[in-house]
Amino acid sequence: MNGRKIDIVKYRWLWFGLSLLITVPGFLGILMCCFQFHAPLKPGIDFTGGSILQYQFEHKADLQTVRNTLSGVGLEGSQVQEAIISGKEVIVMRTKALDDESVKHKLDNALHTKLGDFKVLSVDKVSATIGPELLGSGLLALFLTFAMMVAYISYRYMFDYAICAIVALAHDVLVLCGIFAIMGLVAGTEVDSLFISAVLTVIGFSVHDTIVVFDRIRENSKYVGSKAIDPKTKQEYRKNFGDIANDSVNQTLARSIYTSLTVIITLTALYLLGGVTTRDFVLAMLIGIISGTYSSIFNASCLLVYWREIKCQRKQLKPA
Repeated sequence: MNGRKIDIVKYRWLWFGLSLLITVPGFLGILMCCFQFHAPLKPGIDFTGGSILQYQFEHKADLQTVRNTLSGVGLEGSQVQEAIISGKEVIVMRTKALDDESVKHKLDNALHTKLGDFKVLSVDKVSATIGPELLGSGLLALFLTFAMMVAYISYRYMFDYAICAIVALAHDVLVLCGIFAIMGLVAGTEVDSLFISAVLTVIGFSVHDTIVVFDRIRENSKYVGSKAIDPKTKQEYRKNFGDIANDSVNQTLARSIYTSLTVIITLTALYLLGGVTTRDFVLAMLIGIISGTYSSIFNASCLLVYWREIKCQRKQLKPA
């Protein structure tokens, strides 16, 4: 085994403090969203339902101009797509429910001013694509997934490994949802079905990265109690579980960072050069990947060491 390069466990309270610095405001943002929107995040059209408008313009319409026009009349977050119906280009707009006829009239006037004459093909009201029953089933499946993760990791490693992995996973989800909750309160950012896909992807990535670190810790656990030389004091000492965790994290540190960087570079390019419709999805992926890399390196391993230290202290205090 190589000597320690970065003493991560030594500064574990710093890493825990940084996590609290990010998660606490996000948790407060989620609570504020619950009071203001009656949901943890500001729900989009997929959760609330809305209206579908199909307009056929005499001249080719720019999609970004249509989005800006919708935002100008108070219909932020609307989905705008171009479709071919009966061989002709049609602009399909999915907006909030247009219960007030004055809003639609205002929208028609604004579109006519910016894009010229158009023909209204249809205006339909639609229900939410993600209903309460589907949402409840998804949450139940998520909790079952967590339970199966705990069972498998406990069987493959140990129970404390499983709990620390789930805590790191919950940290990543809370960071992602907290940031989007604050964005919903400040900038009006809404979440849709793509956001759910991003959360599920982040969950898979976070667990995978944490298991890589834990697997190396398990492999190196046989060196607990082995002799080593302190590079600073040149004195001999015996390695404890924290030293082994430090060595293991350092051995996997470059791999974790390089793997995450390749994903982050790709997502950054998609965020800067991709379309507006997938921008929030890509941003959610970026936040989740960065948070997952951080938690697997600095939180999961440090939490595991802290768990083992408390366990050892309790054993020492327990009467024979």
